Amino acid sequence: MASFASSSVAASCVRRACFSPRVATCRALSTRPAPRSDFATQPRKLSALIPNVPRLAPSTFSWANQRYSTSHGSNPSKVDMKNKDAAKVDGNKVHLRWIDGTTSRFHSFWLRDHCHCPECYHTVTKQRLVNTFKLPRTISPKSVTATDTGLDIVWDHENHKSHYPYSWLNNHSYDPKINDPYKPEGAPKITWDKSIASHLPEVTFKDVMESDKGLAAWLNNIHVYGFSFVSGVPVSTEATEELAKRISFIRETHYGGFWDFTSDLGHGDTAYTDLALGAHTDTTYFTDPVGLQMFHLLHHDGEGGHNLLVDGFHCAKILKEKYPNSYKTLSEIGVPAHSAGDASTHIVPSPRHNPILNHDSATKALVQVRFNNDDRSTLDHLEAEQVDAFYEALFDWNRVLTHEQNLLWTKFQPGRVLIFDNWRCLHGRSAFTGKRRMCGAYTNWDDYRSRWRTLNTSAEQLAEEL
Repeated sequence: MASFASSSVAASCVRRACFSPRVATCRALSTRPAPRSDFATQPRKLSALIPNVPRLAPSTFSWANQRYSTSHGSNPSKVDMKNKDAAKVDGNKVHLRWIDGTTSRFHSFWLRDHCHCPECYHTVTKQRLVNTFKLPRTISPKSVTATDTGLDIVWDHENHKSHYPYSWLNNHSYDPKINDPYKPEGAPKITWDKSIASHLPEVTFKDVMESDKGLAAWLNNIHVYGFSFVSGVPVSTEATEELAKRISFIRETHYGGFWDFTSDLGHGDTAYTDLALGAHTDTTYFTDPVGLQMFHLLHHDGEGGHNLLVDGFHCAKILKEKYPNSYKTLSEIGVPAHSAGDASTHIVPSPRHNPILNHDSATKALVQVRFNNDDRSTLDHLEAEQVDAFYEALFDWNRVLTHEQNLLWTKFQPGRVLIFDNWRCLHGRSAFTGKRRMCGAYTNWDDYRSRWRTLNTSAEQLAEEL
């Protein structure tokens, strides 16, 4: 052992088995019919669509695992055990030299604060037990030992003993950053336009309800494409509700929990009418908009009522390329929203104004589209010089959203459920006649992502990321 002493330490495929993994790519808007892409004309294996996908057996490969794997040389979690200085203290930091010559430097206080021994970290709840504020800010190692499995430190405060696995130290190295702490989870998202209609992501009700593998495939579809169909669903509210609960509990709102509705204006919202609805996301008036939305047509004896889906991330990509100033405007100027159709309801979000295009503050990646022009409140918060810029950007956004190439129209059918990511996909419908009975539900974003994560990543990997 190298030591130092001191007195001062893939789930399975994301579509049904018979699918042809071809995808639509971002196309520039044009008045001419868009040419078919390579993906639309040449069936290819999924691993060929996404660069650097490891060729692992379906039973061992997980899309989510991609975030948690390291790329630090061929043996990322090992130090040079032959080097007596592999682990040493230098001032208020502990230095750890990896086998490829890279040296990670950790502040002593940071290491002590992140001790995961049973006394400092609850092994079941994964919550911290250590009282950070009772640790001396000048804490220092009495000894540092590089063992076969990790770094052992005895501290000068209370002779506390800590063990840090090399894999954990490697994953969380911040000086230097060996792994990207902001690396997206899972497979890259695949954006699409209407050409995806010939190869829609779909799973079966039987697979989802009978195995976690089927459930994982369903949630992977949503992760990658933003939506998925489920076929073979019994035409009943009971079966549909059980399908929704396979992911998580149903989110209650002022519309209730699980919905069973017709166009009777049961609530003060145009969704409860037979009117056409343009592409929009739901619950822009909530501080935390719903994550997933599910629809199941139970009965329709009239005409019309076709369903519209638009990939908001695909449209945002086009907007950024064609109208960069408008993209910037819609990313910066907040829009107020409200829900006030029922006598006992007056919902507005906090903060009151939120941009249409919302980004991760660290990576600047687009994470949420939040747009419903019908639920928009009065724009009296705008500065005079912002008014024209906002409306110009809004018109550019609408121009992209309503371009025929970006509109995926499908027809609801009893027995076939649609679920989609409300933070990414906009939805709408054509007007209809006759009696139309629908059911469905909302799911929280965080609960959906938690279910997806635990189905696709081992408990050990998830714990190491914390």
